[in-house]
Amino acid sequence: MNNKITIAIDGFSSTGKSTVAKQLAKELEYIYVDTGAMYRAVTLFALRNSLISETSFDREGLIAKLPEVDLNFFYDNTLGFAAIYLNEENVEEEIRRMEVSGYVSQVAAVSEVREKLVAEQQQMGKEKGIVMDGRDIGTVVFPDAELKIFMNASAEERAERRFKEMQQKGQAVSFEEVLKNVQDRDHQDTTREDSPLILAEDAIEIDNSYLTPEDQFRIVLELAEEKIAEQKVI
Repeated sequence: MNNKITIAIDGFSSTGKSTVAKQLAKELEYIYVDTGAMYRAVTLFALRNSLISETSFDREGLIAKLPEVDLNFFYDNTLGFAAIYLNEENVEEEIRRMEVSGYVSQVAAVSEVREKLVAEQQQMGKEKGIVMDGRDIGTVVFPDAELKIFMNASAEERAERRFKEMQQKGQAVSFEEVLKNVQDRDHQDTTREDSPLILAEDAIEIDNSYLTPEDQFRIVLELAEEKIAEQKVI
């Protein structure tokens, strides 16, 4: 009997969704999929093809070129998790840059982009035993997921985390710039017409503004273990 479940982790940017999802997948020996990385990779593709900039966004041009976008995840021993590849190139580091962060919400709001990536994500999770994080996993990608978690934290706290992370990577950016990016993405993610970021009715919300990473992981792991135990009884 397959007792594995599907775990959907949604939430705002820089709430630590990916970190806790990776930890959980490793602990449970599940597959981890970072859907945010997929949208970032498409955004990088758009930037490289001059389809988006500060002054313009060629949506139709991007839609026309979507068949040229090939995304895959391959385990990276150095990182300790699966890195994303765009057309056979490892772009895991490049997609985390501020330039990509500034445009990803616009790209993610394109219905054709979401349609393509949601279909790929659903295919990845067919056999369950998967932990997937993003913005619409529990509402659109896996509405029947056995466990849905929604991560939240104050914009200031999230900006501080992101700022420190970027500083450690040697990226020259100000806290004010990061905070504005966080706030702009919140607005774009929650107000877009197609699959906006919302709290699913059956999701468990976790505000980690004042939680340590260890406490957060313990809470999420306990929730997962409870759901898995329930599956064994059924």
